[in-house]
Amino acid sequence: MYEGMIAETIHLPGHNGDDIEGYLARPLGSGPYPGVIVIHHMPGWDEASKEITRKFAFHGYAAICPNLHYREAPGSSSDDAAAASRAAGGVPDDRCIGDIEGSAKYLRSLPYSTGKIGVIGYCSGGRQVYLVACNIPSLDAAVDCYGGRVVQEQLTTAAPVAPIDMTANLNCPILGLFGADDANPDPDQVSTIESALKTHGKTYEFHTYQDTGHGFFSVDRPSYRQEAATDGWAKIFEWYGKHLS
Repeated sequence: MYEGMIAETIHLPGHNGDDIEGYLARPLGSGPYPGVIVIHHMPGWDEASKEITRKFAFHGYAAICPNLHYREAPGSSSDDAAAASRAAGGVPDDRCIGDIEGSAKYLRSLPYSTGKIGVIGYCSGGRQVYLVACNIPSLDAAVDCYGGRVVQEQLTTAAPVAPIDMTANLNCPILGLFGADDANPDPDQVSTIESALKTHGKTYEFHTYQDTGHGFFSVDRPSYRQEAATDGWAKIFEWYGKHLS
């Protein structure tokens, strides 16, 4: 564990070289450290997402959480930026891929990087984890925490292809953590995703927690479930310890 750390807001090149914000946290010292990209949930680039980023630094990772809503409302609160993003139809998939690819390049450019990069996301960020893991060959491990709409019934201009239809191109091992009482993704959708991963021979591990719904990692929300979240964190660090070492 690393009690000393540096955590700060930085700017980095995202999709098409756009300037975006990111929250970077890393242990004090010269490293080297593996990297983790934290994809925030739909409520935005908020305090809870930054706390998760610092948690990874405490455990020995250089972690970055890019602000995927930055373009819609630069300098605004996370709530206002998330509302602006929703009003615009959500974060376009191609832009998300570009921002996460830019984040991976940024982490690898740091002098204390091992070059290994994992990605993790919650809620909408879980869907985006599946998306980027199928489109960015340089990622080494992925964690999808209750990502809805991987099995996507309605396509949009921003999301023209369902992530599950990209499964053949999945580039790295993926860990999935879900709640049995979740409606999005519901257990049937989780089973559909698992079947696709099996069909394409992908390396994966799925865990579903009983009496648990959506958002069980969110310590600041009524959806928080201490037992599931504690076990989930243990599985996350075991997964990254295996695939990012």
